[in-house]
This record gives sequence, structure tokens and C-alpha cells, in this order.
Amino acid sequence: MAQIIAIANQKGGVGKTTTAVNLAASLAVLKKRVLLVDMDSQGNATMGSGIQKNDLLYSVTDVLLGEVPIETAITKAEVGYKVLGANRDLAGVELAIAEQDGREFILREALKEIDHSFDYIIVDCAPSLSLITVNALAAVHGVLIPMQCEYYALEGLADLTQTIDRIQQALNPDLKIIGVLRTMYDARNALTRDVSEELEQYFGKKLYDTVIPRNVRLAEAPAHGLPIIFFEKSSKGAVAYLNLAAEMVKKSKVQKGMTA
Repeated sequence: MAQIIAIANQKGGVGKTTTAVNLAASLAVLKKRVLLVDMDSQGNATMGSGIQKNDLLYSVTDVLLGEVPIETAITKAEVGYKVLGANRDLAGVELAIAEQDGREFILREALKEIDHSFDYIIVDCAPSLSLITVNALAAVHGVLIPMQCEYYALEGLADLTQTIDRIQQALNPDLKIIGVLRTMYDARNALTRDVSEELEQYFGKKLYDTVIPRNVRLAEAPAHGLPIIFFEKSSKGAVAYLNLAAEMVKKSKVQKGMTA
């Protein structure tokens, strides 16, 4: 059974989609079977995986509307993992399913059909708390929160933890924060170091040792439709995301050992 992880933050511009794409690619490089689910109508995770969002024959929209089985909508990316892609069609889904019974659990039920085929399912969430995002959080085992080390990001983190608590109580009792990832990290910046220390005190072992540095090549990679490890594998960004994937795999093994 796959470990299903949402990459989520209600604050935009924190490296959420960058993390979803590059974590998926790095896990694939580590020989893990990976599915990336794009739950953002902007379709950036789809495009960042080298798949043209407007050329999709089927997308996550068709799955949420019950028009095709999830297996039919999954596309194999050339960068080593599979993608359930998204495009602007997803923006209209919320109205279409709003009155449907079990509307919060559509993605969860769909993923049950295929989770045995993957080791990891990475779900890229939109920054807004919509019914689509609720679907994602109701379907996953845990949330990985990417965030910049700045005070506004700390405020957004408080909002997100409250949201996760509400979803846990109402829809998904197994939902938990599995990790916090520091992104766009610049150790030369005093504010970055101060916020990082606060995160260490608050989250303890849930704060990933890996940090994602500010990196020009990492910012350039999406324009080429490539994860950083295939665009510039020697870059600091590529090395950091490969380290993140290795750290996640190690943590997963420890968690399985504790529950065995």
C-alpha cells in the first residue's frame, strides 16, 4: 500500500509545487514507484513534469466527476513517475460535486483502486482551502508543509495546522503533519536563522533536517518542463531534493517498524 502524502500550505509562493514535483522525481530516482496527483487548477505540477496540461485526454477532473476510472486518467511522465494531471477544467469541479453525497471522499475512494501499485502518492494541493483541497486532505495519510523561514509564513503555518486539525476531527482521523520543510533557505540571513530555530523548538523531529536552498537552476527548471534532477543534477537544488527523498524513505521505514 502506498504512503499518500499531501504537499500543502495555505500561503502561496513557498515552493509547494516545486517540492511536489522534485520530491516525486527524486523518489523515482531512488527506485520508488511514484504517482504525482495535481490538485491545483493551474496545472503547474503537471507542466513541471513535462506534460502539457491542455493536451490531457483525461485529467483529475474526469476522476472527480466519475467520468473515467482513475487508471484511465493516469499519464506516464518521461521523468520516471506517473501523473494524474490537472488543468483549468478543475476550477469548475467544486460546483459540480457540491451537492453530492460523500463529496469530500471522492479522491480517497479513487486512490483506493490504485494505491497498491505505488510506494508513494504525492498530492500537490492548491493554496486555497476549497472542496478540492478538502478532498486531498481527506485522502492522504499525512501532510508535508513546505515553508519559507519568514514571519508571515509562520502566521500561515498556524492557519494550516488549524485546518489540518479540523479535517482530522471531521473527515480523516489518521491525518497528521509528517514533516515541515524549510524552502528558499539562506543561512546568511539572520531572520531565516531565527525562524528556523523557532520551527525546531515547535516541531522537533517533524522538522526535516534537509533544507532547500535558494537556487537559480531550481527556479529555471519548470520552464523546461523538468524536475531539477533531470535539468541540472549537480545543482544544489537537485542534491537537496534527493536528500529530502532519502530522508523521507528513512523516516517511512522507521514509522513502519514502530507500527509493525
